[in-house]
Amino acid sequence: MATERIKLLLALLALQFCFAGFHIVSRVALNIGVSKVVYPVYRNLIALILLGPFAYFLEKKERPPLTFSLLVQFFLLAFIGITANQGFYLLGLYYSSPTFASAMQNSVPAITFVMASTLGIEKVSIGSRDGMAKVIGTIASVGGATVITLYKGPPLLHQSQQGEVEEGLSLDKMQNWTWGCIYLIGHCLSWAGWMVFQAPVVRKYPAKLTLTSFTCFFGLIQFLVIAAFVENDLNGWIIKSGEELFTILYAGIVASGIVISLQTWCIHKGGPVFVAVFQPMQTVLVAFMASVILGDQLYSGGVIGAILIMIGLYSVLWGKKEERRMENQHSEETLRKHLLNDEASDKGTDTVSDIP
Repeated sequence: MATERIKLLLALLALQFCFAGFHIVSRVALNIGVSKVVYPVYRNLIALILLGPFAYFLEKKERPPLTFSLLVQFFLLAFIGITANQGFYLLGLYYSSPTFASAMQNSVPAITFVMASTLGIEKVSIGSRDGMAKVIGTIASVGGATVITLYKGPPLLHQSQQGEVEEGLSLDKMQNWTWGCIYLIGHCLSWAGWMVFQAPVVRKYPAKLTLTSFTCFFGLIQFLVIAAFVENDLNGWIIKSGEELFTILYAGIVASGIVISLQTWCIHKGGPVFVAVFQPMQTVLVAFMASVILGDQLYSGGVIGAILIMIGLYSVLWGKKEERRMENQHSEETLRKHLLNDEASDKGTDTVSDIP
């Protein structure tokens, strides 16, 4: 049991390193001039090549027949979860930094909760502890994202060259930073919307690998259509250096291939709540890696916002855990009552049958 727990913890740590590395690698790709459209095209192409064969052979028996309605839903899932999600992420990352991109992602559980509540998928009871925790967590997460967007604040670590450059920030650059945070909010909204919309689709089509493959396929088609209008220069599609090749392979193999498998295993072993609890570790890793590798500066507004978002994350997760505990307790009590009633009925029947 202890060995399994250690394996799970090591897997979760590796998962957060993979996620953190993706933030840094994506920023490096943008810095060296990889197109914001070409990058996700290659990423989803590699992911499709990796996942497609596994989906075909492993889910032959459990794959339901395809219908036009399902294909439309797959297309919409791809638009929300691939095209909008990855597109907004890259735009936000380009104008802000990996640290704030990672910090913003901690607000996804709270945004998902709001969307699910609005659609009636998630029940909210303000009078209960779990309902209040989820509401407070949502407010804290939204407040943290707002702080990051509207207030940058003074730098916390004064790096000589970087500090001098940042102190001379122009109004245009500050506006770009704000737009970067707004794009990241769009990224989080897309991610949350994808998870909410995915839930009913998975119930109709439980072959998850096949569903993911179709999502990658339609996302790839959508990015190719966008590229036809945005990326007309054929030179933009040519990989010119080993550095560019590494960033693209990392995005496709690690971020879209290994991460999906590793995250699925971790959720199976520890549950979604336990996996989500480790999400803020990614932000810490990204902040450290971005400072060392990219020379990024930390700002007080970003740290305040990140702390609020993390508080909100844990509050929402605690509320969900408490809600499940209460539901299980209620189910056990209901089952116990039914069993007691059945026993009483049986005794009554036995008594009647003994009367001549």
